[in-house]
Amino acid sequence: MSVSLSSQLSKALRRTYLSLPQGSQCMVTYIWIDGTGEELRCKTRTLKEEPQGLEDIPEWNFDGSSTYQSNGSDSDMFLIPVRLFRDPFTLDPNKLVLCEVLNSSREPAETNCRHCCIQVMEKIKEHEIWFGMEQEYTLLGVDKRPFSWPTNGYPAPQGPFYCSVGADRAFGRDIIESHYRACLYAGIKIGGTNAEVMPSQWEFQVGPCEGVEMGDQLWMSRFLLDRVCEDFGVIASLDPKPLKDWNGAGCHINVSTKSMREEGGLTHIKAAVEKLRNKHQEHISVYDPHDGQDNLRRLTGLHETASIHEFSSGVANRGASVRIPRHVAQEQRGYFEDRRPAANCDPYTVTCAIVRTCLVPEEDEQGS
Repeated sequence: MSVSLSSQLSKALRRTYLSLPQGSQCMVTYIWIDGTGEELRCKTRTLKEEPQGLEDIPEWNFDGSSTYQSNGSDSDMFLIPVRLFRDPFTLDPNKLVLCEVLNSSREPAETNCRHCCIQVMEKIKEHEIWFGMEQEYTLLGVDKRPFSWPTNGYPAPQGPFYCSVGADRAFGRDIIESHYRACLYAGIKIGGTNAEVMPSQWEFQVGPCEGVEMGDQLWMSRFLLDRVCEDFGVIASLDPKPLKDWNGAGCHINVSTKSMREEGGLTHIKAAVEKLRNKHQEHISVYDPHDGQDNLRRLTGLHETASIHEFSSGVANRGASVRIPRHVAQEQRGYFEDRRPAANCDPYTVTCAIVRTCLVPEEDEQGS
């Protein structure tokens, strides 16, 4: 098996050091999105005492020229703490803090999509919009081959692996369960997890979250996944189509407003779906970080996807662009699922696009 050398270092020895008392001091790990818009970076500092809230965590800075975010002649970037979590790796009282990135002029960095997302969510706060996102990912060895696949060749055809149990079907469950517990400890609103259709592919769900919190929670859950996988010596890939003839990886998003949850809400759901239909290409362009090129590989019309070239919707149809769950159609209220976002999407961008299309009046958009 292709696992990293660092994962084979003594974990018992590591626990010896982590059990040492640290007095009243606290380690705070600052986490941010780098210039790729896909990867996360982090660094840690010591505070004299445990912070009780964001107001107790100072701004910090980093070398943006080493994270694809600035040039060397003007390299300092600012880290602005925006959401606080418990640290499941070094334990209480230590913290993880998600940060926005500002450039030297204190303007949002190019990949800081949270800043705009907050402004859009503020416009529609009376709608009490809830999101839930289903993060699919693929476990890879450090050789970039799917974890536990045969060295030469492929596993059995897709079919027995979805929600599977057994050593010949479920690969890497220790990682998945460790990530689940890490999320619960940290304060992530993780809703569940399951093995996916392709072997070594898994999914976890986060939400419901209101407004910008969806992006905060999903990005931090991705950080926790990367860190857990680091300990186990494997890679969690968010590539939307890691292998051509197998199921891809998406990040389906479930959307519900106050009016959709109330009696007769199905009417509002259908109206939102039609608005999404009219702006299909605009959404495709922001549902992955590469202007739709990742989804071009994934949304083929095969492997439980709709074609990228046309919009479709239906009740209980997992081959549609947007699915209305069966129980929602029966109860005439609830939520809809947009199945188009890719696994590596930016949740701030996706939630912002959905709100702009479904809830922000067109005249407001033209004036913004």
